[in-house]
Amino acid sequence: MPALKFLIVEDEALLAMDMEAMIEDAGHEVAGECASLREVQALPRDLAPDVAFVDLHLAEHSSGIDVCTHIRSIWPDTMVVFVTGNPRKLPEDFAGGHGVLPKPFVRHDVFRIMQYLQEGMANPPPHCKPPASFHASPGLAFAWA
Repeated sequence: MPALKFLIVEDEALLAMDMEAMIEDAGHEVAGECASLREVQALPRDLAPDVAFVDLHLAEHSSGIDVCTHIRSIWPDTMVVFVTGNPRKLPEDFAGGHGVLPKPFVRHDVFRIMQYLQEGMANPPPHCKPPASFHASPGLAFAWA
C-alpha cells in the first residue's frame, strides 16, 4: 500500500514531535505541522494531506473543530482524526471528522490507527481492526462497515 501523507495540528511541541516520529517510523510522510488555525490556513493549497491528526484545543485560542472545517473545505478527501483529551467535547457527527483518538494514547494504538486508515483508504473497508481506543465517526463507521 502506498505511504500516506500526514498533517499534524498540535500545539504541544513535544507531542507533535512524538507523533511525527511515529508517523515516519511507520513509513509515512509528515507533510506539515501546525499549532493553530492560522497556521493551517497559511499552508499551500497543493499540500493535500491524506490524514490530519488534529487536537481540539490549539494555540492562539483556535479550535480543532474550526481546523477540521477548513481542512475539509480545502482538501475534501483528507481524513481528520481528532487527537484530544476531551473527546466528549466533539459533537455527535464529529464536526465532519472521521474519528477520535483520546489522549493519553499509546504508541501501538497510533500505529494500528495508521494501518487501519491506510487499508481503508486503499481498499475500503479495511481488513484490520482499529484499536479499541479509536472511535470512528458515525459516517466512517457506516461507510466502512
